[in-house]
Amino acid sequence: MEFQPRDYKALIEAHALHRTRADDHPLSAPTVSHHQVDTVEDIKEEFFDPLREPNSKVSSLLDNEEDIHLTFTEPTGQECTKREWTSFKRFLMQRFPVPKMVSISAMSNGILRSSKKSEKLSTATHLEELDDEQKISEEGIKFIDRQEYISRLKDFKEKIAKAWQSDDRVTSLKIAIKVAKLLTDTSVGQFYPTLFVLATDIMDMLGDMVWERIKQKAEIAEDGDFLFSLPVNFQANDVCLDAKETCNNWFCKIGSIKELLPRIYLELALLPCWRFLIDQPIDSLQRLVMMTRGLADPLACSYCHLYIAHCAEKLPTFDSAGCLIRCVDDTKHLLMYSLLLKEGIQESSEDRRKFLVSLMEPSIEYIMHHIFDKASQKLVESALSEFGVGNNEPHESVLSVSIIVHNLIKELPADIVRSKAMDITYLIECCNDYTLDQWLNYRLLGFRLSEGECSLNIIPVIDQVIKSVSQKDMADEYLKVVDAYMDLILQKQMDDHLIRILESISKWTYRKEMVEDELTCLQSIMVKILTHFKELKDIIALEHFFEILDMMHGRSQIVVSMHIVDRAIRGGLICDPAIIQLLFKVCQTLIHAVNQVNVRDNDLQQPARLISRFICKVNYGFDIEQHLTFLVECRQVFGTTDELKETLVHSSNSLAIKLLRNKKKGLNFVKSCIAFNEVTIPSITSFMQQLKLYLETAEVAIMGGLVSHSYGLIDSSISCLQSPDLNGRSADDDEILSFLQKLCSFLVMVPGNYVQGATYTPKSLFVLLDSQSWMTLRMKLRIRCAMILLSATLSQMNLPYHACNSRIPGNDVLFYDDPTYLEDYILFAEEVTGKLVDVINQEPSHVVRGRMALEACNCIALSFKMNSKISTICSELLGIAKRGLGSKDRYLKATLDLIGSCSEFPQACE
Repeated sequence: MEFQPRDYKALIEAHALHRTRADDHPLSAPTVSHHQVDTVEDIKEEFFDPLREPNSKVSSLLDNEEDIHLTFTEPTGQECTKREWTSFKRFLMQRFPVPKMVSISAMSNGILRSSKKSEKLSTATHLEELDDEQKISEEGIKFIDRQEYISRLKDFKEKIAKAWQSDDRVTSLKIAIKVAKLLTDTSVGQFYPTLFVLATDIMDMLGDMVWERIKQKAEIAEDGDFLFSLPVNFQANDVCLDAKETCNNWFCKIGSIKELLPRIYLELALLPCWRFLIDQPIDSLQRLVMMTRGLADPLACSYCHLYIAHCAEKLPTFDSAGCLIRCVDDTKHLLMYSLLLKEGIQESSEDRRKFLVSLMEPSIEYIMHHIFDKASQKLVESALSEFGVGNNEPHESVLSVSIIVHNLIKELPADIVRSKAMDITYLIECCNDYTLDQWLNYRLLGFRLSEGECSLNIIPVIDQVIKSVSQKDMADEYLKVVDAYMDLILQKQMDDHLIRILESISKWTYRKEMVEDELTCLQSIMVKILTHFKELKDIIALEHFFEILDMMHGRSQIVVSMHIVDRAIRGGLICDPAIIQLLFKVCQTLIHAVNQVNVRDNDLQQPARLISRFICKVNYGFDIEQHLTFLVECRQVFGTTDELKETLVHSSNSLAIKLLRNKKKGLNFVKSCIAFNEVTIPSITSFMQQLKLYLETAEVAIMGGLVSHSYGLIDSSISCLQSPDLNGRSADDDEILSFLQKLCSFLVMVPGNYVQGATYTPKSLFVLLDSQSWMTLRMKLRIRCAMILLSATLSQMNLPYHACNSRIPGNDVLFYDDPTYLEDYILFAEEVTGKLVDVINQEPSHVVRGRMALEACNCIALSFKMNSKISTICSELLGIAKRGLGSKDRYLKATLDLIGSCSEFPQACE
């Protein structure tokens, strides 16, 4: 066998792309000729494309359109109200999940039991039911399954509809009264909001049916003749006497109901029907609001106010905000009487009161929303005066309730909140009751003030708020309130306030260990500060900032530390030793916190990536020894994470290359970098990363002229190929093959071992790989081809590339005129070539075997001069390919052409 000689310089020139100077820059805008423009303008438009026409033409075309019909229409006010109410009911039921068993009073139990019986209208049956209820009233609280309760209510609804269809209006009304009576039973507790939703659905259904019946009487005469259609905004004078009589009859029936709450609910259900009788139904609404003052139960009264707000929306042209304000005011006085004026309350009773307030809050929120939704400035001012905001009274004399103030702040327009901030602060200060913690109102005020640009002097407000929350000495409340105002403090550049806040937090962190909620708020505060300051030096200048960070722990400490590192690496190189040391401590804190917290591998990737970026950003300038010392310290601290150790190896190699490129004498420092890597790489768990890093370090050693070190690193990488992990296939075949092929390419520039022989390293690698059980047939074929190509390259008189260090000779210089050098590589190539056919014949698939044969044939044809022996091997490989792929395969034809161009005996290859 004899290797083909190659002139690499001539090959490069032959395969180089032919270059000619272009008239125009390839990235410049193309110039369009006049002829092309004319051609485009002559094209007839087949359709109207507004994106291709000038604005004027689009406008003219749209103006000429006559038959444009919009399919989308804006929903009316009534439709929006219905959607909003439906959404609110869904929210109400989701907020208070119903327990499996519901406690009910004896009265409710009697009503629900009566739903099982058939409806009899006789007086005897009615008396039996009354006696039954009176008997049950002595039995006390009962329990019923929630599904049974709901099914009974649905049964009531079906009976009302069925009775109405049968023209039995009295039965429908009686059943509706029973349903309304259920709302007087507040012993159901958490089920009451669901009961309210289901019961008011029945009330609304009855109200709609009564409305339609009266409207029908107003539009159709008794003899069936159609009179006229009532307009949307009709007046009472437009309604005929018969319809008015029917309407008045319904209100008389409702007025005869003895119980107050059912009477109010049913009249509210029929509230729109007052329009058939009077032109100002708002008077009836005000009367009903006054009637609710007779309800002693706060929960029942609150939800009755909620139904008032819902029914008031059905009046199209009347402003009901005054009535709603009175509802809130009545709720306030009721809460003050039932919750604030009682002394000596036990803790269990206090919990019940808080639970009661939580049930009442949705009704207060809904009413507040409708008071200020699209309200005029005059109405807003009037409402604020009613609620005690800006009425020029001493704030000590202002009486209000915390939960009402909370919803007031939530629903007020943002500009009103900003202009009345100080008055609202005084109002909050007056409200310190059990309905809602005072700090929640301070916190909500901070969030509302942060919604827009606050041009007013906000400093007195913040001073008052911080003074108030600081007096209680509660770290959790203080942090949550400060978090709400932190955006304002940073926006207004209130540096003195920021320093005082950090000082207070620092004292709390030293006094006691922070709990989870406190850490979450503290994390939010710290992140807002980090986001505000653009330069890391400004954060370093903040007193107590890093003291607080040291006292944090867990995930909050991880998040804040990651933000600090992220802020540092966003700029350029980090050159200040003091900043480097500070960030190193932050990274140390970060990695320690990550190790303490039980995190998944995915959660660990981001902190490790940030620390890696920090290590890469560090630059000590010409003090490279200090830089290497820094890497050693990093290895001691971050030695548990593979990604960080890989970064340290890359950084060490970069230091060595930096020194070599500057052409400074520092061979000992390069040796130190290599020694650092030789210690670090074995500690990496991934053997594939070890292979790559050993090879990278070997390349650095060659650049520095350290041939013996390069030998050792190559031997270490070859030893990694014996790792037990390979039997478990922790790396894929392509990754291993890529490394081995790169290693063969690197061996071209590595001087051969003059003592052990030039082929010592390739032979050692080949023998090792050939004995490994994890090597697949495809891998064995590719490695053999790589060895043949390596041998053919190293046999050339001039190698294609050399080490950049001129003091390191290539094999073409080191073994010049050495006859044994070429013979050794020919013998090694013959040995490898002889085993190619054996590997290919072991492949069970005919198609794969054919592809492998062609790959081997191409490698041999490119490496050796064609002679009888090579022709025989190629003929055998081509025969295998023809049997597996067929004679028409393109790859086979291309291989035949290649062999034909190289062969001295083409007939042997036919």
